[in-house]
Amino acid sequence: MGKPYKIMASIGAALVFLIIIGVLGLTFFINPNNFKPEIAAAVKDKTGREIILEGDLKLALFPGLGLSTGKAALSNAPGFQDKAFATIEQSDIHIKLLPLLLAKKIEVSQIVLKGLALNLARNKQGANNWDDLTASSVIKPAPAVPDLSKETETETAFAIGGISIENAHINWDNQKTGKQLEIKDVNLEANQFIFNEPAEVDISFVIFHPRSRRTESIKLTSAVTINRKLDNFRFNQLELHYTASGESIPGKLLTAFLTAPAIAVDLSRQVAKATGLQIKSGEVTISADEINGSHIKDQPSFQGPVAIAPFSPVKVMKQLAIAPPAMRNANSLSSLAISFNLLATADSIDLQNLVMTLDDTRIKGSTSIKDFSPPAIAFNLNADALDADRYLPPEKAVDKSSKPLASPAAAIAASASLFLVETLRKLNANGELSLGKLKINSLTMQDIHLKLNAKNGIITTQQTVDQFYQGAYSGSVNMDARSNVPTLSLNEKITQVQIEPLLKDVHGKARMSGIANASAQLQGRGNTSDELKSSLNGQLNFLFKDGVIKGFNLQKIIDNSKALIKGTPLPTDNKNDQTVFSQMAGTATVSNGVIQNNDLVAFSSKARVNGQGNVNLKSEQLDYKIIAKLIKTKATATEPEQFHDTPIAIKISGSFSKPVYMLDAGSLLTDKNKAKVNKLLDKLDKKLGPGASDILKSFF
Repeated sequence: MGKPYKIMASIGAALVFLIIIGVLGLTFFINPNNFKPEIAAAVKDKTGREIILEGDLKLALFPGLGLSTGKAALSNAPGFQDKAFATIEQSDIHIKLLPLLLAKKIEVSQIVLKGLALNLARNKQGANNWDDLTASSVIKPAPAVPDLSKETETETAFAIGGISIENAHINWDNQKTGKQLEIKDVNLEANQFIFNEPAEVDISFVIFHPRSRRTESIKLTSAVTINRKLDNFRFNQLELHYTASGESIPGKLLTAFLTAPAIAVDLSRQVAKATGLQIKSGEVTISADEINGSHIKDQPSFQGPVAIAPFSPVKVMKQLAIAPPAMRNANSLSSLAISFNLLATADSIDLQNLVMTLDDTRIKGSTSIKDFSPPAIAFNLNADALDADRYLPPEKAVDKSSKPLASPAAAIAASASLFLVETLRKLNANGELSLGKLKINSLTMQDIHLKLNAKNGIITTQQTVDQFYQGAYSGSVNMDARSNVPTLSLNEKITQVQIEPLLKDVHGKARMSGIANASAQLQGRGNTSDELKSSLNGQLNFLFKDGVIKGFNLQKIIDNSKALIKGTPLPTDNKNDQTVFSQMAGTATVSNGVIQNNDLVAFSSKARVNGQGNVNLKSEQLDYKIIAKLIKTKATATEPEQFHDTPIAIKISGSFSKPVYMLDAGSLLTDKNKAKVNKLLDKLDKKLGPGASDILKSFF
């Protein structure tokens, strides 16, 4: 039985020997350069392009059947620039002989391309200069839904042992958008290429943007699996290094490192899936356990959970050469962490189940951005507690009592005035923000709700504070930024607010206490806060109950004046001077930033007060006069209260923070009292010399 096998082996060996002799004969007696015209004609027939083979064609036998070319060029598509579509300096391809001859398998042992240059272009009509090369190879979608993890195709009859691309160069000219790119230093190494089997791939290249002079360097390594139809790709243990440099890059240099255990792309189904995705750049680490993509060719959409690990925004700003803002709290912006469910398309980003922790503040909700140019922003956020003061610029070393008191609506208006009109005009936002606790401009409040709507230059806000110094606040702001000088209107109302703790928080001390109820309806226009103040017009009304004005003792002023007129000793000073009133009310009009009040009414146990005057909102100066009628007898069931004949007039000047009270002593002078005063003045002139009484005259 052994002899037939030996005969068959001998015959097989003889056939292999004859094949080898035949191939050797081909290499010695056939010159491949003689076939250049036939090759050019075949390329012309199949592609309609001209191919120019400048270098020599060489055949080789070992280590396999090989073909080497010198310099070659493929012409461009009709209608595009008169330059080569592709050129190559040198190429080598080697095919294993025995698999080809014995099993009809094409096994390429190695492909080497050196100096490849591609000139890719898109004309103004949107046509590409490679469309004619791919028009006949459109891949139809598979009728059944394939499993990305399995392949059912038959065993491949094509394999490449190794691929090497050295110093390739790609130019991209998009005449439709005017965008140009230069991709250079393209190098690729792959240990093998067999359909449906992983190949270790190492690729690197540099992208240069001529307009911005920005350079991007990319290096990728992965085990890549590709199916025979070239519509199913899998990347295992992918690593990508990215570096960007240039004047347009913050800090002139940006680096990032991306890793993913598995990425699968199925073009036939237009789906993609990435697991274990992680991106690191400086202090920031972004992770996604699983991201799924759909309609990736025509309407790409990606979704999945994303988490950004805690990092320091201040450190990131420094790394990007961005100076952190000066803030009152040195530890502000020291920690930020974010997690959300991502839904991203080509023109939108939607973040659901958003959880963000900024320093000591925790924020939950959702936000989205649509139509990136210009962006349309929507949000619904809820924060537990925010100390906004810690992020504000440090306060100047001035008396805290001179700090202006700004309402929430006024603060919003002042903040809006910091932005350019063009920015406000482009703002497109709609959403709601709720906060459990808020501190801003030293004011503390609880249960805050803010609604914002901005579109086409019209900006409106509605804000409420359910717990505002034991009372409540509500307000709205409307801004029209469609013209170069924006116009603004605001409405505000406070009810049952304890004014003393409010003033202490803002000024460090309170000159007044009591329960305040007030409302305001104001309009103004301007590009700055001062312009808005100077142009304000509108109405105010106020009512204070059970109040105390500290530092102002109406009864003492009256008693001092009486003592001076009578020539008796003045009462001693009292550091706790104050005036108690049961109610103070009034209305006011605002014109060009000046508040005019003509109907001030106040009630105390000893007097009834009426007043009028004005307040300049820009300079914060007071010009007021009040008239007090002293109660002679209180009202009874049958008789109204009676007043003394002589009213008391008091002038108020100075500023909000430092008011000055001065008695209009002339109002106390009856004919009888005038005679007493004149005698007193004469005595002073005789005793101290002429002119000594001028001081008292000016007082009266």
